[in-house]
Amino acid sequence: MNVLYINACVRDESRTDRLARRLLEKFGSYREVRLDSEQQQPLDNQSLTERTRQIAAHDYVSHRFDYAKEFHDADIIVIAAPFWDLSFPSLLKIYIENIYVTGIVSEYGADGIPRGLCNAEKLYYVTTAGGVYDPKYSYEYIKDMAQNYFGIKKVELIKAEMLDVAGYDPQSILEKACEEIDGLFK
Repeated sequence: MNVLYINACVRDESRTDRLARRLLEKFGSYREVRLDSEQQQPLDNQSLTERTRQIAAHDYVSHRFDYAKEFHDADIIVIAAPFWDLSFPSLLKIYIENIYVTGIVSEYGADGIPRGLCNAEKLYYVTTAGGVYDPKYSYEYIKDMAQNYFGIKKVELIKAEMLDVAGYDPQSILEKACEEIDGLFK
């Protein structure tokens, strides 16, 4: 099984990464893309113009398309992204911007409706939040992209919330989330 781990965690002791790695144990081997170590940049006029030209010519040889091909080829995708400022880290948005390549991860039909081309049977979105978690601007965005643009029909949220609120025990909350992950594979 080809498992792809997209790690948008930047802290050395990330609680989100801890949960994701508990999930990844269930699959064995995986390929990790640690977004804070990658050299991806937001698309600007020059890079967008060049990318558009290459896509129009169906010229996907450039290394700029390697992440999109890897995303396309994965059987299982795990995204770990902490909940920051009511969303996910901007590194994840830059990654999505760079992998959303027509002809690799999606195509548009004659009706203009996108159809996903990805192989993944499932995408797991793993997150943690210091307070109450609202999936509206993070998980729901990823779920919509996965199902409607990448062709990944099964999307699951794994979360731990209230980790920084006085009176809550973050260790117990994380342990409960790990137990829930274990329960997914019984």
